[in-house]
Amino acid sequence: MFRSTTILALLSVTQAHTVAWTKGMYCLGGPDLSTEDLNTNTAVAPLYDLAKEDWWFQHDRGCDVAPPAEGDILELPAGGKFTVELAHNRAQTTLSYDGQFTSAWPDGKDHPEDWSGPGNPPDCIQDDGAMHTNNQSTAAGTAFAISYQSNMADVTIENLAVFTVLEHTPWKRIATYEVPADLPPCPEGGCTCAWLWAPNGCGQPNMYMAGYKCNVTGSSSTKKIASAKAATYCEDDTTKCVAGAKQMIAFNRMKSRSSPTFENIADCIK
Repeated sequence: MFRSTTILALLSVTQAHTVAWTKGMYCLGGPDLSTEDLNTNTAVAPLYDLAKEDWWFQHDRGCDVAPPAEGDILELPAGGKFTVELAHNRAQTTLSYDGQFTSAWPDGKDHPEDWSGPGNPPDCIQDDGAMHTNNQSTAAGTAFAISYQSNMADVTIENLAVFTVLEHTPWKRIATYEVPADLPPCPEGGCTCAWLWAPNGCGQPNMYMAGYKCNVTGSSSTKKIASAKAATYCEDDTTKCVAGAKQMIAFNRMKSRSSPTFENIADCIK
């Protein structure tokens, strides 16, 4: 009882954000590989006002050098689906404490199905600012990208291509993403994947990027992923759309340590 009470207390005072939790994740047990932290939220913290070398795969907190356990990998069934848990803390997933601190929602609490902020139209959700949204319909959406590099050090923004997007997330804890049927198989040693989220309003304009060891299964495709290009906002004019593989959205970040000016491409997610 004391242990459960202590964990709940820690969860209640920890500043909350959201990330996709699953086996194969870097920093799943925290950045210290000598111990496994079932109550970690290291991978959840947002990336803001950081140089590329610091936000890239959460280098600033050591997650890029905290790989998953041997044999743990995120499997991507070609033409199928895969499921992750969107939560503020590992303890609020089924990957810790037999799931006793989970609920249908990322914060482990109960909320109405039509959860929204106060007012009409609704303001931002106040009791869980980590959602960065007014309601489900305004949730910006999240994505996974893949690089056909087994070594994270070899992953670049040009060879990391978005392959699946889930609209109106993060919302519920359970999130299921679709895998293209023609996604080619990974090389020996697997691929490197990233979960991506650039909230559109409601709070500080953070961005999120988490790393995973991943592998495409059941694929016989011989296609090659093209070099990924920066996306552009084109909902109002399809002639502006960028064809082919797309890069992640890098949002409110420094260009480099030596040139601390912001590069803001928020218009990509209007």
